Amino acid sequence: MALKPFSPEEAKRIVQVLQKPAVFLNMTTDWQALHWTAEHLSACLTEKIQFRIGKRSEDMTPQFETECSYIEATIKEFLSWTACDGEVATGPFHDYHSREYWAYADYKYIAQLFQDKPAMFQDVVWSDFGFPGRDGHESTLWVGTQGANTPCHLDSYGCNLIFQVQGRKRWHLFPPDDTACLYPTRIPYEESSVFSHINVLRPDIDKFPAFVRARAHTVILQPGQVLFVPRHWWHYVESVDPVTVSVNSWIEMDLDDEARIGEALTRTIVCALKSSPSQDNTDHWLNPTEDGVSSHEENIQYLNLAVKAFTNKRQDNAEIQSSPSDRSRAEMGLQDCNGQLKTFPDPSCTVPFGANLIPVHRTQNLDNNCSFMFTNSSHCQSGCKYEPSGDEDLYQRSSQKPGSLDTSVDSVGMQISTNDLLDFLVHPDVIALVSKLIVERQRELSS
Repeated sequence: MALKPFSPEEAKRIVQVLQKPAVFLNMTTDWQALHWTAEHLSACLTEKIQFRIGKRSEDMTPQFETECSYIEATIKEFLSWTACDGEVATGPFHDYHSREYWAYADYKYIAQLFQDKPAMFQDVVWSDFGFPGRDGHESTLWVGTQGANTPCHLDSYGCNLIFQVQGRKRWHLFPPDDTACLYPTRIPYEESSVFSHINVLRPDIDKFPAFVRARAHTVILQPGQVLFVPRHWWHYVESVDPVTVSVNSWIEMDLDDEARIGEALTRTIVCALKSSPSQDNTDHWLNPTEDGVSSHEENIQYLNLAVKAFTNKRQDNAEIQSSPSDRSRAEMGLQDCNGQLKTFPDPSCTVPFGANLIPVHRTQNLDNNCSFMFTNSSHCQSGCKYEPSGDEDLYQRSSQKPGSLDTSVDSVGMQISTNDLLDFLVHPDVIALVSKLIVERQRELSS
């Protein structure tokens, strides 16, 4: 076995302590998954898989998955299409010119792809990062062309480890504190994914002025490297080479129990409002990754189960940690008594940045970067001074006391749609507050 720069225990403690994204180098030199190029996978995986097809465009709005086309094709057919170099392709991709469209096989669970080849699970060795038994079975595969991307979003659960196999991907990351600058939305709805209204490559600053204050961190992930994305960091990911392959695994964390209450609450509200027909409620709001719309009764049941699971776990933790031996074992700093990654950093542990661990640096602020992104010249003057737009002014006025709000149509300047209402009701801050209220009420009833 090749000598690694960090032992599994050291790597796990780094993941535990890090509050910002970083890239691990020289941790995968002996992984068999390094050979998982698209060419190699085309021989291992002969069944058709789903590809998401997107238009190469200069639009300032995100290209959500609800706006993409979908086809079924083998990886061999995918590679044949990428090799056409602008020529008309045959087979499943014949309607899509490779110079006008990109393709992405994303969120493919390796446990399903290779269920008849379980030995391949061992090619991905997350145990090197201190997670014994975690391998390809708990991972997902991503295969795409240049331009293939995932809209800017944050994951509600856990932290993320991404292993780049082939080609390069550019990651644009924003800290959780920048949520207000990224204009979160739950439409399209997907459990555990909070999307941004913004195309971070070509932002509409007139419509989303607060984005100029967002603190972007950018890195190009190279083959063999592993990117660590901390909990609740926003990210937009794009493929920059003709063919890219990557493997990731989401690592469970102790705060996920409360997050599941929030997700159950969000699902209940979104399904209730979006299932009600109206003139402004005709969009394709359910992400293709979701199986379907669950009933209100099912959603309430799921919410109660999430609350119950959270309460039971907290009770179990209290009982276990009352035992000195079990408490000391859990406090060794790597995980809680249920095996989930702890989220509170050890202040005595320093992060060994250097040749084998590279921090993802913050890029130049948008308000100091007069780039091609800005279409309105008023935002590209020296210093790029930030000025609230009409929408933000509306938000500020709507935050005043009811008695001081001028509700005339002329002063409001807009009609609130169902999606606008949802942006407020299921905003991450609102959901977090309501989840805490639910937990507090449950605690009072249990005491």
